[in-house]
Amino acid sequence: MNFISKKRSDFKMMFNLKTLFLLLFDAFLIASSFFIALLIKNDLAINMELFQRYLSELPIIILIYFLVFELFQMYRSLWRFAGFEEIIKGIFANIIATLIAYYTVRISFQNPQTFSFYFIAFFITAFTTLGVRLSYRIARMLQKYLSYEEASKKALIVGAGGAGVLVLDEVNANAVFDSKIVGFVDDDDRKINKLIHGIEVLGKCDDIDLIILENNISTVYVAIPQASPARITQILNLIEKTGAQIKLFPPFYELLSTREQNKVKLRDVKIEDLLGRDEIKLEEDGIRDYVDGKTIVVTGGGGSIGSELVRQIRHFNPSKIIVIDIYENNAYDLQMEFERMYRLNKVHHQPELIVLIASVRDVKRIDAIFEQYKPDVVFHAAAHKHVPLMEVSPLEALKNNIVGTYNVSTMADKHNVKKFVLISTDKAVNPTNIMGASKRAAEKIIMAMNETSKTDFAAVRFGNVLGSNGSVIPLFKKQIEDGGPLTVTHPEIIRYFMTIPEACQLVIQAGAYARGGELFVLDMGEPVKILDLAEKMIRLTGLEPFKDIDIIFTGLRPGEKMFEELLLDVSTSTKTENDMIFIEENHANGHSNIFECVKEIQNGEIDESSVKRIIKSYINTYIDSEE
Repeated sequence: MNFISKKRSDFKMMFNLKTLFLLLFDAFLIASSFFIALLIKNDLAINMELFQRYLSELPIIILIYFLVFELFQMYRSLWRFAGFEEIIKGIFANIIATLIAYYTVRISFQNPQTFSFYFIAFFITAFTTLGVRLSYRIARMLQKYLSYEEASKKALIVGAGGAGVLVLDEVNANAVFDSKIVGFVDDDDRKINKLIHGIEVLGKCDDIDLIILENNISTVYVAIPQASPARITQILNLIEKTGAQIKLFPPFYELLSTREQNKVKLRDVKIEDLLGRDEIKLEEDGIRDYVDGKTIVVTGGGGSIGSELVRQIRHFNPSKIIVIDIYENNAYDLQMEFERMYRLNKVHHQPELIVLIASVRDVKRIDAIFEQYKPDVVFHAAAHKHVPLMEVSPLEALKNNIVGTYNVSTMADKHNVKKFVLISTDKAVNPTNIMGASKRAAEKIIMAMNETSKTDFAAVRFGNVLGSNGSVIPLFKKQIEDGGPLTVTHPEIIRYFMTIPEACQLVIQAGAYARGGELFVLDMGEPVKILDLAEKMIRLTGLEPFKDIDIIFTGLRPGEKMFEELLLDVSTSTKTENDMIFIEENHANGHSNIFECVKEIQNGEIDESSVKRIIKSYINTYIDSEE
């Protein structure tokens, strides 16, 4: 604390010294300006009487200017970021100070200077006081424009609106941005070929790739926060193909979520931006009906999906969020994140976050937790999910994904939980691997439980999520950091992708629709070729695929499909109120035999060698990829 106090004291002293220096410098400028005005007014010939009159009036004039400048906060502005508003404010401050000085001197002194003298003095004083304040920015702009290497320092701004102008001002004022803005692009036809702060609008966004190549652009600042994610994605994909570096002014919905809408905050483009879709519209009233004031349990709450569920649920005002996870490091990180968030936000009525270390395999521990906290809603995200690892250790997949789901669901039934939502996967559709088969078994458990329980049990299926633990995005990032090569199993392999926040928002929305026995399926959009994904990620780092960083093909892994099954079949699904959430055909009957599978696992009647045989007997859609 002493260190922090000392730092604050040093900062105040530095601020006061800067203000004192500026006050003294202003006094010099005002005195000089009025003396020059005196010379001009008298044709450069002044006598002692005029000079003495000038000296006697000067202290009052300087004091008036000080007071007016302080009133207009000219000693508080950060002038290296000064824009049009500060200039107008400075001009008005000089006008008012000059008028007050004229009338004050006229009342206080005999034979005061004429109005024409003050009129001349105003122009000189305004020029000098504003010129000094803008000199830093002007010098930085001149330095940047004189020091460019024409071949590599050119930059372009996408968006000739308010955000684009903000970015232009920031790039020109800040030495961090080592680039010269040579043009704008915008979708508004009325702005084409017009000048904004002397910079031409070169064309439309759809032609940006040609404009980049024609003008040898090395950096592109994308400043269209009002555009939809789909439109931003289209533009980013055009830029990405050119190899230009991209900096993004975040969209409005992202700025609002981070409470930084008033800041010029440029960030690097993420792969999610290149694969984005329109923002999800949630029916918040329906979600609040089952979350507001309730106790929510999230199993696997420290994982990538579970932790994002916790973050999203927080916005709907639950009374408590119980995070259950066996891996303490992730759970601890989430706990620290929330504590830091609560300290910084200083918002009352934040939901209580309770982090508990427990395994879903331990039914007694789950029973005790549910007995103590009496949860209203359970999101069951705890699972083993890595396909190759589960092929090698299949019994562990059954213990965690099948028995774990059975334990949590039976405790939910015992303790009268109102809603239970299972997080499932597209790999449960006609599974060719143990992980997918175990998740299909988990779905069957949920459907069977719903037949006899008062709890509303439902499952939500979706495909790969960008950036989740063990997904291809973190793997490619690590391989790029290591200098490559990037490993892709097959040049034609495709997958369906969704961002983590997008998937979690839809899971929470599906929970609002759940009345028991539904298998919700999320619309994952268009499939993505993994090779294209790898090439995009390499280009985003400013490198060239197969040239700077190689891509090698390693072959399909055990249990891996070339093409994922179509997760959503519209012909057999019913659309909900949300265009991205569907309900599969009725799966509510004929699943009770899955409990026999659970008993066999619990009684130790299955070993590693018999896993596939047992799974086939209970999951008739399972196809062994090795057969």
